[in-house]
Amino acid sequence: MKISVSLPDGSIKEYEKGTSPLNVAESIGAGLAKDAVAARIDGEIADLTTTIPQDCKLEIITVDSEEGLEILRHSTSHVMALAVKRLYGDVVFGIGPAIENGFYYDFDLEKVISSDDLGNVEEEMGKIAGEALPFERKEMSVEEAVSLFDSLGQRYKVELLQGIETPTVSVYSTGDFVDLCRGPHIPDTSRLRHFKLLSVAGAYWRGLASNPQLQRIYGTTFAGKKQLNKYLQRVQEAEKRDHRRIGREMDLYSMDDEIGKGLVLWHPNGAEIRENIEQYWKEEHRRRGYEFVLTPHMASERVYKRSGHIPQYEDMMYAPIDIEGDRYRVKPMNCPGHIKIFQSQMRSYRDLPIRYAELGTVYRFEMSGALHGMLRVRGFTQDDAHIFCTPEQLTGEVEALLGLIDELMGAFGYEYQAYLATRPEVSLETASDEEWERATEALRNGLERYGMDYQVDEGEGTFYAPKIDVKLFDALGRQWQGPTVQVDLNLPKRFGVNYIGDDGMEHECIIVHRAILGSLERFVGGLIEHFAGWFPLWLAPEQVRILPITDNHIDYSKTVLDGLLKKGMRAAIDDRNEKTGYKVHSATQDKVPYMLIIGDREVESGTVSVRSHDYGDEGAVSLEEVSQRLAAEIESKALPKSFTDLR
Repeated sequence: MKISVSLPDGSIKEYEKGTSPLNVAESIGAGLAKDAVAARIDGEIADLTTTIPQDCKLEIITVDSEEGLEILRHSTSHVMALAVKRLYGDVVFGIGPAIENGFYYDFDLEKVISSDDLGNVEEEMGKIAGEALPFERKEMSVEEAVSLFDSLGQRYKVELLQGIETPTVSVYSTGDFVDLCRGPHIPDTSRLRHFKLLSVAGAYWRGLASNPQLQRIYGTTFAGKKQLNKYLQRVQEAEKRDHRRIGREMDLYSMDDEIGKGLVLWHPNGAEIRENIEQYWKEEHRRRGYEFVLTPHMASERVYKRSGHIPQYEDMMYAPIDIEGDRYRVKPMNCPGHIKIFQSQMRSYRDLPIRYAELGTVYRFEMSGALHGMLRVRGFTQDDAHIFCTPEQLTGEVEALLGLIDELMGAFGYEYQAYLATRPEVSLETASDEEWERATEALRNGLERYGMDYQVDEGEGTFYAPKIDVKLFDALGRQWQGPTVQVDLNLPKRFGVNYIGDDGMEHECIIVHRAILGSLERFVGGLIEHFAGWFPLWLAPEQVRILPITDNHIDYSKTVLDGLLKKGMRAAIDDRNEKTGYKVHSATQDKVPYMLIIGDREVESGTVSVRSHDYGDEGAVSLEEVSQRLAAEIESKALPKSFTDLR
């Protein structure tokens, strides 16, 4: 009996009933069959070996697609689990998903796996790939699966099954490794050729510190050797740029357990970088009509109940503090304070828009295992702002915000992609469909009027607001969470935020939440890695270091220093009794953009010998010329040549 298979190009082919997507791929061409990893049958994703029972629409998923690569990586995590089982025997398995750029698997076993063991695991994975073991899928009832995994001593799988509401589940077997898994997977292990194990870390089961700590092995897989090598080179470069290492080397920040985990201590050099960012941020906001406000670090719990942070976000808030019988919380958000300032007097439509901005420090709970240098912390300063406006003003305010985003991200050398995140499946019930549509269209119109390229991210808005999310791409092409613009459909109703319209009646105010830099801690941590510590001159904590060759040149060096300081530049003298080469090396280690070397010739001619990070030795230059050059570079916020060459 024949069945008809409709392919994406519009063609229809006939096959014997019971054929598989792999058979279809082979009939089309050997190249397609080789690259195929899974299929979509009538819109449902499936293994290549799945039987096709009837007429259908069929799409072959290949390894060069994002979805195909994810399937390949998930399959590799299973092969790694089998390798660990073969090498170390009694293993209790956690979970092993594909993640961005790779995969991991969590293991509970007696053997402590170190980075030195990864080579052995990789070697065993290579042997498994050579065995061409099939990935075999079996569907069974939840009760059967519980019995199976209980007999195998896989208690974590049993725990997962106890939380599953569907009557049946799928189980995959590869050799003697059995896993609870939705799939799909590649047909067999021979398709794994280009993989690399990267690191070992600890991870609590299900992310809870009260649960056992498992051993997590991270790895990556690519379709080709060239792509794998390119990624590994990027990983090596990322390790060199790690903000925690550079932060220590440049003496930018530290953390201390006695102060508390996840709380940043800004050292003078780091504080200088932050101060320059804040000053620039304030200048750009003043130009755009923002007013700066300050709100307390804590507030009565009552305001967070009214705002909905309790109970909606209570798990990220710290425990209440009892003060004279009233319960207070350290603030997780700045929104309620800004609203209260707005409501301190009656507002007319003539007063709007009102734009409040604050570099406000907030506190949110992060589990200790999730903390990561400056990138994941418990206390951070957010460049928060709230715009109070009329519905008619909303699109214009969004358009202006996009201009601010464009300006700031350009100054920091970030490329970016904007996303319009629309109403999620579960959303605020008190806001009408019309309000959701109006807010979404205002964001869309703002994007289109500004001319910013964007993609629609269906259903990815917050429960209380559609939003524009901007993803940043750093010098290595890695993606970072960037600016966000949200039209709030929740707080205006909860707090009764109104204004008097031209009809003399009260109207509900539009509130736009927005953060451009987000957390300053995370933003600076990201900048350290983005620039590899070689900050643009306007941001560098020390812009110029003067290097007298001998003590005889110190007096003239001080004159040069005095001139630079008077022009507002951050400069210092290295007058140690050391060789010039050592001083140059030291300044390079400290990532100082400019060195001015002074010897007999420079003293006699009233010049300095310039050595820069971008151009190396540049020879003798007059003091006036070098001052003008540095001032122009600072004023223009020019990006380092070494950075632009990399981009």
